[in-house]
Amino acid sequence: RFQGRILVLGAGSVAQCVIPLLLEHLVDAKQMTIVDQRDNRSRVKSAIDAGATYLQDTVTKENLDSFLSAHLSAGDFLLDLAWNIDANVIIGWAHDHDVLYLNTSVEEWNPYEGGKNKHPLERTLYVRHMRLREMKSKWDKPGATAIVEHGANPGLVSHLVKKALVDIANKTIEDGIATDAVKSALAAEDYAKLAQALTVKVIHISERDTQVSDKPKKFNEFVNTWSVEGFYEEGMAPAEMGWGTHEKKLPPKAYTFEKGPKNQIGMAQPGAKTWVRSWVPNMTITGMVIRHGEAFTISDYLTVWDGDKAVYRPTVHYSYCPTDAAIASMRELEHMNWQLSPNQRIMNDEIIHGEDRLGVLLMGHVYKSWWVGSLLNIEDARKLLPGQSATTLQVGSAVFAAVKWAMENPDRGYLVPDDLPWREIVATADKYWGGIVSVQSDFDPVSTRIDPFEGWNGVE
Repeated sequence: RFQGRILVLGAGSVAQCVIPLLLEHLVDAKQMTIVDQRDNRSRVKSAIDAGATYLQDTVTKENLDSFLSAHLSAGDFLLDLAWNIDANVIIGWAHDHDVLYLNTSVEEWNPYEGGKNKHPLERTLYVRHMRLREMKSKWDKPGATAIVEHGANPGLVSHLVKKALVDIANKTIEDGIATDAVKSALAAEDYAKLAQALTVKVIHISERDTQVSDKPKKFNEFVNTWSVEGFYEEGMAPAEMGWGTHEKKLPPKAYTFEKGPKNQIGMAQPGAKTWVRSWVPNMTITGMVIRHGEAFTISDYLTVWDGDKAVYRPTVHYSYCPTDAAIASMRELEHMNWQLSPNQRIMNDEIIHGEDRLGVLLMGHVYKSWWVGSLLNIEDARKLLPGQSATTLQVGSAVFAAVKWAMENPDRGYLVPDDLPWREIVATADKYWGGIVSVQSDFDPVSTRIDPFEGWNGVE
C-alpha cells in the first residue's frame, strides 16, 4: 500500500467512485485529504467517517503554491479531479516538488477567456498539449510520475486501441492472411506500424449511454451522468479530430495547425453540434464529435514518420451519444443561447435501467470494423461498487488503474495514456468494466447510411 499522503482535488461524481477504490486497495483514509469548492461531504461520507479530511476550499492562481505545499511534499500524490485549474501550473508545481500527479483532462484557469474573438484553434486541446510539451522540454530530469488525461476517455481507450490492434492482427494470423509486416509489427509491439500494416483508417471512440431515470428531466434543467460543467465546456469547444493521412478533403469550417506534429484539425463549430455515424455492439449510433485528448494522443502515437513527413496516421475522434436526458439538455442549452442553467442534476441513484456502451471502433482493415470496450449496465455496476452508475464506474476504475500504476512506478516523469503498459492497466480495470468485449462488425458509416434526399442535396 502507498505510504505517502494523497490530496484529492474535487469531490464530484468521479471522485465519489475513485475514493472507495483507493481506500480498498491502495491507501488508508487518514492519509487522504479531499478538497472541493462546494460542500460535497455527502458524496464522500464513508471516506470521512473512516478518517479522511474534507476541506471546502478553492485552489486559485494566487493560493496554489501555498495551498498545495500545506498538504503535500516529496513522494506524496496529487489526484486532480477538479475543473479549470491550469494544467501547466499544477503539473509544473508537482514536478518541482517531486509529487506524483494524475488528472483526467487538461484544463485552463478560464477556458472561456476571449470568447468568440478567440481563434478556433486557440481554443483546442491541441494547443494545450503543445504548451505541456514545451514545459516538459525544459525539465532537466523526468521527475515524479505525472499522468495526464487518464480517465475512461481519454485514458483507458488508448489501451483498448492497442488491444484491438492485437486482436485484429491475431485474427489475420489465425485466418492465414497475415502479412509479414503485420507479423513483424505485432512481434515488436510497434503499434503505429501495426495499424499501418492492418490498413486501419479511422478510429472512433464510440459511446452510447442508455441509462434512464425515474425522474424525468424538467424544463430548464441540465441532466447528465457525469459532470455538467465538464460536458458544457467540452460541448461548447470546437470539434477536434485527429486527421488521417488518407483523408483527401477537409470538412467545412475546418482549420489545420502550422506547428507541432500537425496531427489534428479544429472546426469552427461546437462539438455538440457536430454529429457522425458510428457503431457500438448491436446498434448504430449518431454521436457528437466532442473534443477529447485521446484524439490528439492516439493519432500522434499511431503516426508513422519518414523523416519529418507523416506517411501514415489514422483519423481519430470521439463519437458520443449520451443519455436521452443529456441530449435534450444540450439541445435546450442551444435554445438558451448556450447559457448554462443553474439547475443541474447528475443521474445516479434514480437510474432504473440502461448501460454505458463505451469502446473503440477501428475501421478500414480487412475485417471492416472491430469494436473493443465495455457493455457495463447499471445493475452490474451497483453490484461491483454500490452507489455508482455504469458511467462513473468506468471512469473511476480507469483512474484507479492509472493511480495504482503510478504509485508502483513513481519516477517515470510526464506521461500520456499511450505511454503506459496497456495490458497491466486493462487488467486492473477489467473487473470494473464488466469484462472487455472484442467483436468484429460489418458496419461502415457510408454504405449503411440512408439519405432521404440523396441526389438532391449535394451530399457525397
